[in-house]
Amino acid sequence: MTSPFPVSSSAPGEGQIVVEILPHGISALSKITFQYPLKLISPSPAAGQKSVLVFLLTYGGGLVGGDQVHLTIDVKPDGKLSIVTQGHTKIFKSPTRDVITKQRLHVTLQDNAALCLLPDPVQPFEGSVYQQSQTFTLVNTASLCLLDWVSAGRTARGEDWDLSTWSGRNEVWALAEPGGKPRLLLRDNVILAGDLEDSKDKGLRKKMQQMGIFGTLVLRGPLVEGLAAFILNEFATLPRIGARDFRSQDKMNEDSGITLSLDEKWRQTRLAQEKADTVLWSAARVRGCTVVKFGARTVEGGRVFIGSLIKQEGSISQIFGEDSILCIR
Repeated sequence: MTSPFPVSSSAPGEGQIVVEILPHGISALSKITFQYPLKLISPSPAAGQKSVLVFLLTYGGGLVGGDQVHLTIDVKPDGKLSIVTQGHTKIFKSPTRDVITKQRLHVTLQDNAALCLLPDPVQPFEGSVYQQSQTFTLVNTASLCLLDWVSAGRTARGEDWDLSTWSGRNEVWALAEPGGKPRLLLRDNVILAGDLEDSKDKGLRKKMQQMGIFGTLVLRGPLVEGLAAFILNEFATLPRIGARDFRSQDKMNEDSGITLSLDEKWRQTRLAQEKADTVLWSAARVRGCTVVKFGARTVEGGRVFIGSLIKQEGSISQIFGEDSILCIR
């Protein structure tokens, strides 16, 4: 029997999102397609929405060994897009190291366009082999807020960086004008390789120094410049080796009855949380991009840390809407 439907031109795992501005100034989807195992869901647009919201999902909540996903995103001038998830992206075990699970993301942001990508962490299971590549091309005054993080696995089942291989690459390119030659601003590579020996005292588990989550936040563009400056300022206030420990100083101020401002109280609470959750982090400017690297003892500790910085500064939810920070609340 001949099918009445046209033959699909896309391959398994392929997807495409195109965002444009409507005549009344609201960002909306002009195209959204996907093929198994990729799944994309976008709620019905609302009159007051600040950005298009898309849920990036996979059937069954994860990727089986050998699955390949390739998503292409194009945000037209002045458009805004937020991408979130509904839980950890699980990477299931591969039968051998030669069976690689892959995810590729290609994003183009036109003039004054913006993308906020704040998903839940990737959760690689024991014996998983995963490869991720994300490329972002920003035209002129486009803006990008990207969070890329990976957990130690199913810790409730005793997994602790027992993956076989996890590799991730993020690239940010600048384009002066459409059709021109892009210039590389940032290339960030992370490779986590498990030990071939069956030993609990060697390999990746030992190298991660009891960290349960490791992540990277990348900020680029005028819309996220306020958040970038805020984070760099907070990093500059951290106590340095040989300098005064401001965590102790804040405690002394509290005991002596000195009134602290709301920002100082928040900073005091954040520093106490960082100490309790063994949070380690750094921040730096790299060719106009702000890059934050962080690790924490638990996934929740990392979520509280990065979420606290983003929510305290407040511009992301103002620009993209409250749903854009759904995964870091």
